[in-house]
Amino acid sequence: MPVLVLLLTLFFFCLPAYAEHPRILFDQGHGQVFVIEKNADLHLSALAQTFVDQGYEVSSTSHPLTEALLSQTDALIISGAFTPFSPDEINNIRRFIARGGRLAVMIHISPPVLPLLLDLGVDVANGVIHEKQQVLDNQPLNFKTSRLQAHRLTKGLDFFSLYGSWPVRPLKSTGQILAFSSNQSWVDLSRDQRQTPGDAVQAFGVLVENRIKQGKLLVFGDDALFQNRFLADNNQRLASNMGRWLTAGTTRSGQEI
Repeated sequence: MPVLVLLLTLFFFCLPAYAEHPRILFDQGHGQVFVIEKNADLHLSALAQTFVDQGYEVSSTSHPLTEALLSQTDALIISGAFTPFSPDEINNIRRFIARGGRLAVMIHISPPVLPLLLDLGVDVANGVIHEKQQVLDNQPLNFKTSRLQAHRLTKGLDFFSLYGSWPVRPLKSTGQILAFSSNQSWVDLSRDQRQTPGDAVQAFGVLVENRIKQGKLLVFGDDALFQNRFLADNNQRLASNMGRWLTAGTTRSGQEI
């Protein structure tokens, strides 16, 4: 068994009520196809290893997100959910954030996470972004974003890369967009797979932060950007920044984050 997988297994089954290091929990109980225990291109083992290398305890769960389970972690990651969250889970997640927890959501498809995100003050558009600037590999769904707001998430970055992003926006004044697509990007509202006058053309948010009482929420319009295949260079730096964001305010590691 790989060392990372062994550590993850031990963390899940032996997680103490109070840990020495900040704890990050990956939700894998909502139809997730891409998981932290596998090393293939589209999985998330390198992202989990990034957090382990930063000194954080990393675990995963396939169980419902109960209040008891969430009380045993400092931060929660929901990446690539394919099945919806129950009303009880949504309430538990909201309470977890309100009392100081951190949540990062990466969207693969919007319907399973939309009720959760709306409850937490973030909206998702009903189509993915087609870009005309900084396009990658001649694929309009894949692009770099260099329109970044100054923030701990974007520190040291000139851009990062996305591979199929949904537009996201905060619904409350407690939220802010941290990264945008270009002004020429568009969403295919007419569903005809080409740009027509009825389509939305504008700069769209691709990364949003929202404050909820004592905690915070982070929403990426894309879940592929942290997959093993794409976790390099600026996306790797973004992942490291996210690790520090997820554990900000905790001091169990013995250092100020």
